[in-house]
Amino acid sequence: MIHVKNLSKRFGAVRAVDGISFDVAEGEILGFLGPNGAGKTTTIRILTCYHPADAGLATVMGYDVFRESMQVRRNVGYLPESAPLYPEMRAREYLDFRARLHGMGADDRRAAIKRVTEGCWLGEFIDRPIGQLSKGMRQRVGLADALIHDPKVLVLDEPTIGLDPTQIRQTRNLIQELGKRHTILLCSHILHEVEQICTRAIIIQSGRIVARGKPDELRRKISAESPLIAEIRGPADEVKRAVGALSGVGSVKLETVSGWNRLAIMVTNQADVREDVFKLAAGKGWSLREMRREIASLEDFFVKITAAQQDVGA
Repeated sequence: MIHVKNLSKRFGAVRAVDGISFDVAEGEILGFLGPNGAGKTTTIRILTCYHPADAGLATVMGYDVFRESMQVRRNVGYLPESAPLYPEMRAREYLDFRARLHGMGADDRRAAIKRVTEGCWLGEFIDRPIGQLSKGMRQRVGLADALIHDPKVLVLDEPTIGLDPTQIRQTRNLIQELGKRHTILLCSHILHEVEQICTRAIIIQSGRIVARGKPDELRRKISAESPLIAEIRGPADEVKRAVGALSGVGSVKLETVSGWNRLAIMVTNQADVREDVFKLAAGKGWSLREMRREIASLEDFFVKITAAQQDVGA
């Protein structure tokens, strides 16, 4: 549905997008992740025909975003970070106006407004002035606008920014529902959001893609480097030395709190040393009250990979 190859864009001396390539398959919800200024918004503005690129190729539904922009716009619904709504208009009037811009007739407009009102849970708010709606409801009106022409592809730029926790949860649920009928490119810097919603994620930093994969695959990459945590009561130096001598243990960090030695055990080649640690403690007569693998999140991976890229660029 979306194909990007070697896409680049400069703003003066700043290379906002630096030769990135990726694809979004039909029916997929792809998370496009990165810190502020990473190049996310520039990329999606190119894909939605708001910015030209300096180099590279980008197509949506097989249409070239540079030479066939009108066909692209007919197939894409775009919700920018700040939806450009008219506060003096009622939500229904605004959606009717937007449907007219898409060339829809009166009957089609009424049917489309009914469809997006139900789909975006606007309900009782549809005839209220937009300026009187909450931030969350205005986001829903913006999303209804993006859906009014029933596009195959949805591009959502930070759709939950500025919402309260309840509104965020409602918006996530709505996006998951929309994913059953639309291909979605979700631009966000909120990693938990991507873990909850997306089938696959791309991480961009300084205009370059630095990681990609399913959220659980990205998490496993960092989990392989996560420590085994064990709490053992015994002579601190002896405990650390004995655990460090076990086969498969690379290094041990020790912190003693209230008589308990908290060990962060790094293993080599993804070795599983839990049974060996248990047998060691039992054989020495040491008390063992906790042993667990520290679970890394996608946020851990994000911080790690972007920090590494910044170190390289320094």
